[in-house]
Amino acid sequence: MFERVDHLGIAVRSLEAAVATYRQQFAVEAWEFIALPERFMEVAVGQVGDMLLELIAPTSPAAAFNKFLEERGEGLHHVAYRVADIRAALDQLAAQGVRLIDREPRPGIHNTLVAFVHPKAVHGVLTELVEHQSPARP
Repeated sequence: MFERVDHLGIAVRSLEAAVATYRQQFAVEAWEFIALPERFMEVAVGQVGDMLLELIAPTSPAAAFNKFLEERGEGLHHVAYRVADIRAALDQLAAQGVRLIDREPRPGIHNTLVAFVHPKAVHGVLTELVEHQSPARP
């Protein structure tokens, strides 16, 4: 089902501070900043080899992951895996009785479809499925 790790989602309080850390300590220089006001968050995306780092910061307490950030602090929020057909993957998981957060995919950044598997189904790891709709990034 999984083709590869697509990205790691890291919850942070400040994109500017987190990007500065990754630039200074790990020489991750190029970052794309994306505002998602409808989701009450902003994202910074950096390329590391053939994988992305997705730094996510809330812009309001209404952000879906704000509770995570308040209770656990900054750190790894989710692991995202690339799949060829997200609907088929969701159907397969549902048929196996896997607990899903999303039964239908929703639009993600970079012209993707995304859906989340509940962390209780994956040993405490929030798992995202990602299908690229256009030519995929490396």
